[in-house]
Amino acid sequence: MLTISRSSFGYQSIKDDNFLYEKLMELSENHPKEGFWKCYFRLRNQGEKVNHKRLHRIYKKAGLSLRRKAKKRKIQRVKEPLIIPDKFTKSWSMDFMSDALENGRKVRTFNIIDDYNREVLHIEADYSIKSSRVTWILRRLVNRYGKPDSIRMDNGPEFIAELIKVWSMVNEIKFHYIQPGKPTQNSLIERFNKSYREGVLDAYLFSDLNEVREITHHWVEDYNHYRPHDALNGMSPVNYRISNETKDSMNSFENEKYVNQIKKNKELCTN
Repeated sequence: MLTISRSSFGYQSIKDDNFLYEKLMELSENHPKEGFWKCYFRLRNQGEKVNHKRLHRIYKKAGLSLRRKAKKRKIQRVKEPLIIPDKFTKSWSMDFMSDALENGRKVRTFNIIDDYNREVLHIEADYSIKSSRVTWILRRLVNRYGKPDSIRMDNGPEFIAELIKVWSMVNEIKFHYIQPGKPTQNSLIERFNKSYREGVLDAYLFSDLNEVREITHHWVEDYNHYRPHDALNGMSPVNYRISNETKDSMNSFENEKYVNQIKKNKELCTN
Protein backbone atom coordinates (compact mmCIF):
# COMPACT_ATOMS: atom_id res chain seq x y z
CA MET A 1 0.00 0.00 0.00
CA LEU A 2 1.12 3.60 -0.59
CA THR A 3 2.40 5.52 2.40
CA ILE A 4 -0.19 8.31 2.28
CA SER A 5 -2.29 9.68 5.08
CA ARG A 6 -6.01 8.92 5.20
CA SER A 7 -6.89 12.63 5.23
CA SER A 8 -4.84 13.35 2.12
CA PHE A 9 -6.26 10.35 0.28
CA GLY A 10 -9.82 11.47 0.84
CA TYR A 11 -9.19 15.20 0.33
CA GLN A 12 -11.45 17.07 -2.06
CA SER A 13 -10.78 20.64 -3.13
CA ILE A 14 -13.22 23.23 -1.84
CA LYS A 15 -12.10 25.89 -4.35
CA ASP A 16 -14.85 27.14 -6.62
CA ASP A 17 -13.70 27.80 -10.21
CA ASN A 18 -17.07 29.02 -11.45
CA PHE A 19 -16.20 32.68 -10.94
CA LEU A 20 -12.97 32.44 -12.95
CA TYR A 21 -14.67 30.28 -15.55
CA GLU A 22 -17.37 32.90 -16.12
CA LYS A 23 -14.73 35.66 -16.27
CA LEU A 24 -12.74 33.75 -18.89
CA MET A 25 -15.84 33.04 -20.96
CA GLU A 26 -16.76 36.73 -20.87
CA LEU A 27 -13.25 37.79 -21.93
CA SER A 28 -13.10 35.24 -24.75
CA GLU A 29 -16.48 36.44 -26.04
CA ASN A 30 -15.50 40.11 -25.98
CA HIS A 31 -11.95 39.52 -27.24
CA PRO A 32 -11.99 36.30 -29.31
CA LYS A 33 -8.52 36.85 -30.85
CA GLU A 34 -6.70 37.24 -27.53
CA GLY A 35 -5.00 34.24 -25.97
CA PHE A 36 -4.43 33.06 -22.40
CA TRP A 37 -1.85 35.60 -21.29
CA LYS A 38 -3.96 38.54 -22.42
CA CYS A 39 -6.86 37.15 -20.37
CA TYR A 40 -4.57 36.62 -17.37
CA PHE A 41 -3.24 40.17 -17.37
CA ARG A 42 -6.71 41.61 -17.96
CA LEU A 43 -7.90 39.87 -14.78
CA ARG A 44 -4.83 40.99 -12.87
CA ASN A 45 -5.38 44.60 -14.03
CA GLN A 46 -8.98 44.35 -12.81
CA GLY A 47 -7.70 43.49 -9.33
CA GLU A 48 -8.26 39.73 -9.39
CA LYS A 49 -5.42 37.94 -7.61
CA VAL A 50 -5.23 34.57 -9.32
CA ASN A 51 -2.40 32.12 -9.87
CA HIS A 52 -1.56 31.76 -13.55
CA LYS A 53 -1.27 27.97 -13.25
CA ARG A 54 -4.76 27.69 -11.83
CA LEU A 55 -6.14 30.06 -14.43
CA HIS A 56 -4.45 28.14 -17.25
CA ARG A 57 -5.99 24.87 -16.00
CA ILE A 58 -9.46 26.44 -16.13
CA TYR A 59 -8.68 28.04 -19.48
CA LYS A 60 -7.75 24.71 -21.08
CA LYS A 61 -10.63 22.86 -19.44
CA ALA A 62 -13.03 25.38 -20.95
CA GLY A 63 -11.56 24.70 -24.41
CA LEU A 64 -10.61 28.33 -25.03
CA SER A 65 -7.13 27.69 -26.45
CA LEU A 66 -6.61 29.51 -29.73
CA ARG A 67 -5.70 27.47 -32.77
CA ARG A 68 -2.19 28.31 -33.84
CA LYS A 69 -1.94 29.21 -37.51
CA ALA A 70 0.54 27.17 -39.49
CA LYS A 71 3.16 29.27 -41.21
CA LYS A 72 2.73 29.20 -44.96
CA ARG A 73 5.83 28.06 -46.74
CA LYS A 74 6.83 30.33 -49.60
CA ILE A 75 7.26 28.81 -53.03
CA GLN A 76 10.93 28.51 -53.88
CA ARG A 77 11.77 30.08 -57.24
CA VAL A 78 15.08 30.61 -58.97
CA LYS A 79 15.85 34.18 -60.00
CA GLU A 80 16.06 34.39 -63.78
CA PRO A 81 17.33 37.50 -65.60
CA LEU A 82 14.85 39.57 -67.57
CA ILE A 83 16.17 39.54 -71.13
CA ILE A 84 14.59 41.62 -73.90
CA PRO A 85 14.07 39.30 -76.89
CA ASP A 86 15.38 40.14 -80.34
CA LYS A 87 12.13 39.49 -82.18
CA PHE A 88 8.37 39.52 -81.82
CA THR A 89 6.48 36.58 -80.23
CA LYS A 90 9.49 35.13 -78.46
CA SER A 91 8.58 35.89 -74.84
CA TRP A 92 5.45 37.28 -73.20
CA SER A 93 4.60 38.67 -69.78
CA MET A 94 1.22 38.46 -68.07
CA ASP A 95 -0.39 39.62 -64.84
CA PHE A 96 -3.72 40.32 -63.14
CA MET A 97 -5.12 43.66 -61.96
CA SER A 98 -8.14 44.53 -59.81
CA ASP A 99 -10.60 47.41 -59.72
CA ALA A 100 -14.21 48.09 -58.72
CA LEU A 101 -17.34 49.34 -60.46
CA GLU A 102 -19.43 52.29 -59.29
CA ASN A 103 -21.63 49.92 -57.25
CA GLY A 104 -18.58 48.41 -55.50
CA ARG A 105 -18.50 45.12 -57.38
CA LYS A 106 -14.96 43.86 -57.98
CA VAL A 107 -13.55 43.58 -61.50
CA ARG A 108 -10.39 41.81 -62.63
CA THR A 109 -8.31 42.28 -65.77
CA PHE A 110 -5.88 39.77 -67.28
CA ASN A 111 -3.11 41.60 -69.15
CA ILE A 112 -0.66 40.07 -71.64
CA ILE A 113 2.11 41.93 -73.48
CA ASP A 114 4.96 40.97 -75.78
CA ASP A 115 8.38 41.64 -74.21
CA TYR A 116 9.99 42.60 -77.52
CA ASN A 117 8.04 45.79 -78.22
CA ARG A 118 5.66 45.98 -75.20
CA GLU A 119 2.73 45.50 -77.53
CA VAL A 120 -0.55 44.65 -75.80
CA LEU A 121 -1.62 41.25 -77.02
CA HIS A 122 -4.82 41.10 -75.00
CA ILE A 123 -6.63 42.50 -71.95
CA GLU A 124 -9.48 40.39 -70.61
CA ALA A 125 -11.89 42.08 -68.19
CA ASP A 126 -14.45 40.16 -66.13
CA TYR A 127 -15.76 39.64 -62.63
CA SER A 128 -13.82 36.40 -62.24
CA ILE A 129 -11.08 34.83 -64.39
CA LYS A 130 -10.13 31.25 -63.58
CA SER A 131 -7.20 29.16 -64.79
CA SER A 132 -9.40 27.48 -67.44
CA ARG A 133 -10.17 30.93 -68.87
CA VAL A 134 -6.46 31.79 -68.84
CA THR A 135 -5.57 28.72 -70.91
CA TRP A 136 -8.41 29.49 -73.34
CA ILE A 137 -7.07 33.03 -73.87
CA LEU A 138 -3.49 31.83 -74.29
CA ARG A 139 -4.59 29.26 -76.85
CA ARG A 140 -6.31 31.99 -78.89
CA LEU A 141 -3.22 34.21 -78.75
CA VAL A 142 -0.95 31.35 -79.85
CA ASN A 143 -3.23 30.72 -82.85
CA ARG A 144 -3.15 34.41 -83.71
CA TYR A 145 0.47 35.42 -83.09
CA GLY A 146 2.36 32.13 -82.93
CA LYS A 147 3.84 30.19 -80.04
CA PRO A 148 6.27 32.03 -77.73
CA ASP A 149 9.32 30.33 -76.24
CA SER A 150 8.49 31.49 -72.71
CA ILE A 151 5.99 33.44 -70.62
CA ARG A 152 6.90 35.36 -67.45
CA MET A 153 4.44 35.65 -64.54
CA ASP A 154 4.08 35.79 -60.76
CA ASN A 155 2.89 33.00 -58.45
CA GLY A 156 -0.83 33.80 -58.48
CA PRO A 157 -3.27 30.89 -57.95
CA GLU A 158 -4.43 31.03 -61.58
CA PHE A 159 -0.84 30.69 -62.82
CA ILE A 160 0.27 27.82 -60.56
CA ALA A 161 -2.85 25.71 -61.13
CA GLU A 162 -2.25 22.19 -62.44
CA LEU A 163 -4.34 22.87 -65.56
CA ILE A 164 -2.13 25.67 -66.84
CA LYS A 165 1.05 23.74 -66.00
CA VAL A 166 -0.16 20.84 -68.13
CA TRP A 167 -1.03 23.26 -70.94
CA SER A 168 2.51 24.70 -70.91
CA MET A 169 4.10 21.23 -71.06
CA VAL A 170 1.83 20.07 -73.88
CA ASN A 171 2.58 23.21 -75.93
CA GLU A 172 6.29 23.21 -74.95
CA ILE A 173 6.16 26.78 -73.63
CA LYS A 174 8.42 27.49 -70.68
CA PHE A 175 6.88 29.36 -67.75
CA HIS A 176 9.22 31.72 -65.90
CA TYR A 177 7.87 32.26 -62.38
CA ILE A 178 9.34 35.23 -60.52
CA GLN A 179 10.39 34.92 -56.88
CA PRO A 180 7.60 35.67 -54.36
CA GLY A 181 7.60 39.30 -53.25
CA LYS A 182 9.86 40.38 -56.14
CA PRO A 183 7.60 42.20 -58.63
CA THR A 184 10.60 43.97 -60.18
CA GLN A 185 11.57 40.64 -61.77
CA ASN A 186 8.47 41.10 -63.93
CA SER A 187 9.10 44.79 -64.49
CA LEU A 188 7.84 44.97 -68.10
CA ILE A 189 4.27 44.01 -67.24
CA GLU A 190 4.43 45.98 -63.97
CA ARG A 191 5.36 49.13 -65.90
CA PHE A 192 2.53 48.48 -68.33
CA ASN A 193 0.10 47.97 -65.45
CA LYS A 194 1.00 51.44 -64.17
CA SER A 195 0.18 53.00 -67.55
CA TYR A 196 -3.07 51.05 -67.82
CA ARG A 197 -4.16 52.02 -64.31
CA GLU A 198 -3.40 55.71 -64.88
CA GLY A 199 -4.98 55.75 -68.35
CA VAL A 200 -8.09 53.66 -67.69
CA LEU A 201 -8.77 52.21 -64.24
CA ASP A 202 -8.06 55.36 -62.22
CA ALA A 203 -9.26 57.75 -64.91
CA TYR A 204 -12.87 56.56 -65.14
CA LEU A 205 -15.72 55.59 -62.83
CA PHE A 206 -17.29 52.54 -64.47
CA SER A 207 -20.99 51.75 -64.23
CA ASP A 208 -20.82 48.23 -65.70
CA LEU A 209 -18.42 45.67 -67.14
CA ASN A 210 -19.17 46.53 -70.77
CA GLU A 211 -17.97 50.07 -70.14
CA VAL A 212 -14.67 48.72 -68.81
CA ARG A 213 -14.21 46.59 -71.91
CA GLU A 214 -15.13 49.36 -74.35
CA ILE A 215 -12.84 51.99 -72.84
CA THR A 216 -10.04 49.41 -72.54
CA HIS A 217 -10.41 48.47 -76.20
CA HIS A 218 -10.03 52.08 -77.39
CA TRP A 219 -7.12 52.69 -75.03
CA VAL A 220 -5.28 49.58 -76.28
CA GLU A 221 -5.73 50.68 -79.89
CA ASP A 222 -4.13 54.02 -79.10
CA TYR A 223 -1.40 52.43 -76.96
CA ASN A 224 -0.35 49.94 -79.64
CA HIS A 225 -0.56 52.16 -82.73
CA TYR A 226 -0.03 55.78 -81.70
CA ARG A 227 1.33 56.23 -78.16
CA PRO A 228 5.10 56.94 -78.21
CA HIS A 229 7.19 54.64 -76.02
CA ASP A 230 10.42 55.90 -74.44
CA ALA A 231 12.13 52.50 -74.66
CA LEU A 232 11.25 52.22 -78.38
CA ASN A 233 12.92 55.46 -79.51
CA GLY A 234 9.64 57.37 -79.29
CA MET A 235 7.82 54.95 -81.59
CA SER A 236 4.59 53.10 -80.92
CA PRO A 237 4.87 49.32 -80.32
CA VAL A 238 3.31 48.37 -83.67
CA ASN A 239 5.40 50.87 -85.67
CA TYR A 240 8.54 49.67 -83.91
CA ARG A 241 7.77 46.06 -84.82
CA ILE A 242 6.97 46.88 -88.46
CA SER A 243 10.08 49.04 -88.81
CA ASN A 244 12.40 46.31 -87.52
CA GLU A 245 10.68 43.61 -89.55
CA THR A 246 11.26 45.72 -92.68
CA LYS A 247 14.93 46.17 -91.80
CA ASP A 248 15.32 42.44 -91.21
CA SER A 249 13.71 41.57 -94.52
CA MET A 250 15.93 44.08 -96.36
CA ASN A 251 19.03 42.70 -94.66
CA SER A 252 18.08 39.15 -95.55
CA PHE A 253 17.46 40.25 -99.14
CA GLU A 254 20.86 41.95 -99.30
CA ASN A 255 22.55 38.89 -97.83
CA GLU A 256 20.86 36.62 -100.34
CA LYS A 257 21.85 38.96 -103.17
CA TYR A 258 25.44 38.98 -101.94
CA VAL A 259 25.57 35.18 -101.74
CA ASN A 260 24.17 34.85 -105.27
CA GLN A 261 26.77 37.28 -106.58
CA ILE A 262 29.57 35.23 -105.02
CA LYS A 263 28.21 32.09 -106.65
CA LYS A 264 28.13 33.81 -110.07
CA ASN A 265 31.72 35.00 -109.65
CA LYS A 266 32.84 31.46 -108.81
CA GLU A 267 31.08 30.10 -111.89
CA LEU A 268 32.78 32.71 -114.10
CA CYS A 269 36.18 31.87 -112.67
CA THR A 270 35.74 28.16 -113.27
CA ASN A 271 34.68 28.77 -116.88
